[in-house]
Amino acid sequence: MRINIYYGGRGVIEDPTLFVINTITRVFEELRVKVDRYNLYEEKNSISAMPKTLKDADGIILAVHVEWMGIGGLMQQFLDSCWLYGDKEAMGRIYMMPVVMSSTYGERDAENTLVKSWELLGGIPLDGLCAYVENTTAFETNTAALKKIEKKTEEMYRAISQKNIAFPNSSVEICKKVLKTKAPKLTPQESEQLSEYISDDNYVKKQKEDIEELASIFKGLLGEQDNSSDNIIATFHNAFDSSVECSASYIIRLEDIEKDLYININCGMLECKYGINNKADVYIRTDFPILQDIFLGKKNFQGAFMSGKITAKGNFNTLRMLDNVFNFKRS
Repeated sequence: MRINIYYGGRGVIEDPTLFVINTITRVFEELRVKVDRYNLYEEKNSISAMPKTLKDADGIILAVHVEWMGIGGLMQQFLDSCWLYGDKEAMGRIYMMPVVMSSTYGERDAENTLVKSWELLGGIPLDGLCAYVENTTAFETNTAALKKIEKKTEEMYRAISQKNIAFPNSSVEICKKVLKTKAPKLTPQESEQLSEYISDDNYVKKQKEDIEELASIFKGLLGEQDNSSDNIIATFHNAFDSSVECSASYIIRLEDIEKDLYININCGMLECKYGINNKADVYIRTDFPILQDIFLGKKNFQGAFMSGKITAKGNFNTLRMLDNVFNFKRS
């Protein structure tokens, strides 16, 4: 028989869960059961690959310490990985006993979460150990508590040895029809390989770099077609209202396409070209998608500045003048 223990606490010495799982391990070893323990706080970078450790297990123990609410992020991450990458057929024959020790309110809710999660994964939950522990030392020296832990461990051993069956559960049947994984259907071997890739930081980093490289290539292609210099300048000319009295100069730095657009307005005349003019009244920094939203009338320069979409140096009243001089809704 093989038992895996997955500990989702922080490993602090005051955690009563550690005493419980140490006692469980001792009892199982006396029964000549092989026990493997996984401290999730030590396996943070490889939790996605941990469902593969379930393959050879006859039973598992999910152990958590409720410090303020719920089962904790590490245990939740492990269960998420089981749902996404675990072999559902293999999990369907595995018995699970929850161990929940709490130093605050909510141990029953946490236990129910573990039981419900394992049911949804198709496994067989057993009655577990659940307690509120105010004083760790008093708990560890409590003879009645020790006997209770030993008795529950022996009950788990008998349940697995005798292959006790679980009665049908209506919620499981409903979830089979409603709750479905959104990921593409993969074989257990493919899921396991995918989980190993995801837990490999170097692989994930390389994938992100490849995606960024492809994005920059497509951005360049789109820039050649839609963000051309002539189109931007033409849009400003089409939207220009020469009847508005204004004399001001602007530089708009388009960070993503690395271009500086110079705009000079003087007595109803518009000069719009690319190049830097250090004498501009207002210097603006933004990206082409923001400028495109302004062209489409979704935003204006003042609103984009107030929301942080663009940054500007110079006189704010001069910046606001752009919205009066250019009417992009009509262009």
